[in-house]
Amino acid sequence: MTQEEFVPKAYTNTVLEGTVKWKSPSNIALVKYWGKKENQIPANPSISFTLDACATTTSVTYKKLDKKGTSFSFDLFFEGKPKEDFKPKIETFLARIEEYLPFLKEYHFKIETSNSFPHSSGIASSASGMSALALCLMSLEKELNPSLTTVFFNDKASFLARLGSGSACRSIEGPLVQWGNHANTEGSTDLFGIKYPNDVHSVFKNYHDTILLVDKGQKQVSSTVGHNLMHDHPFAKERFAQAHTNLDDLQTVFKEGNLKRFVEIVESEALTLHAMMMTSMPYFILMKPNTLQIINKIWEFRAINKSNICFTLDAGANVHVLYPESEKEQVYQFIKDELVAYCENEQYLCDRIGLGAKQL
Repeated sequence: MTQEEFVPKAYTNTVLEGTVKWKSPSNIALVKYWGKKENQIPANPSISFTLDACATTTSVTYKKLDKKGTSFSFDLFFEGKPKEDFKPKIETFLARIEEYLPFLKEYHFKIETSNSFPHSSGIASSASGMSALALCLMSLEKELNPSLTTVFFNDKASFLARLGSGSACRSIEGPLVQWGNHANTEGSTDLFGIKYPNDVHSVFKNYHDTILLVDKGQKQVSSTVGHNLMHDHPFAKERFAQAHTNLDDLQTVFKEGNLKRFVEIVESEALTLHAMMMTSMPYFILMKPNTLQIINKIWEFRAINKSNICFTLDAGANVHVLYPESEKEQVYQFIKDELVAYCENEQYLCDRIGLGAKQL
């Protein structure tokens, strides 16, 4: 598809008011998206597990204005309270997507949003938050044009979510979503995430992700700043090529259920992301001492117990501990006995892979 196909021709229905509500999950990238071009186009393809419990619930109440406004009209509430400091980000998002949803200035919106995970927990909410909002707005477009198919609805919701936060395009569906052009993945595109189209071994069903909250503070570097550091990065070209190679290898891994190779790719990707940050200009060390303690404990446990436990990281200090359903009791006991001590206030979140967003 091209982005022009997401520009509507005309709407068949008139809708005066209503409310829509969606719950959309976060996701954790296995092959990392790091570096972007103009208009939120990824510099390399990525693939992620869609999560289940870590999610944002957003409701949008809309009422048609007497006449189309010159600006966007909306009120924003987070956890039941006005959230003025987040409104500029929503303004920017609406401006980016207005071409594709030309009705936006014809309505007043009341946006109410909340997260299932604690505020300031150190878990990025942009993916779940922007995807939930995009889905709500698409539900209004579906009211205006009931002929929209489910496939088109999901593709456009992912396309719109991407314009709010790149990784948000991977939160619409699940359990595995790929985003970005990749020669060996049929249907892959830079414009939106697609459900992974190839064979997946049963061992990857019900995979677990326990998120260890090492540092719940403000992000040291914003995602936008981090992505921009790749523009003149001396190792960028090699990193982007590595992502394509790892996606090729994961296709075999997913088909055959090769957990040993899965562990190698996922952990290498996590460490590469942080290596790129450490070798950029300016440079950042986003891991904390306890991050490294956890990683070393995981490696030790894996060697002793012949386990398939592994870690991955986002652009921060928190650790995502990934493990298959068959090892959940042993690994969870290990997490409680040895890893939780390295978390801030001993906080952690238990999650598993999920099937994507749900309308409520």
